[in-house]
Amino acid sequence: MASYAGSCHCGKIAYDVQGELKEAYACNCSMCSRRGGLLWFVPVDAFELKTAREDVATYQFNKHVIEHHFCTQCGIAPFSEGRMPDGTPMIAVNARCLQDVDLGAVKIVEIDGRSF
Repeated sequence: MASYAGSCHCGKIAYDVQGELKEAYACNCSMCSRRGGLLWFVPVDAFELKTAREDVATYQFNKHVIEHHFCTQCGIAPFSEGRMPDGTPMIAVNARCLQDVDLGAVKIVEIDGRSF
């Protein structure tokens, strides 16, 4: 299993994530379309936040079921927390915030988040 290091731009928010990054999702909801993130959904136990929780800011909108985390210093949103449709807790990692990843080798799947 691969291991990736991720962070916001300034490094104030940092994390490690385990898994095989084979595909990421480009969502067209009002949030994702503006920030341009590519989402890689992983189980909670595959994610380790290296940053103190108090250094992570959170924004929620619409149904308030996903915690969109961002850095108050640089503004980058490196990950979100929520639940899969079946209720399983998950982390949505912004694949653009992972170090040493060739996004050209990752399958990008378009999803219609506007309709949810």
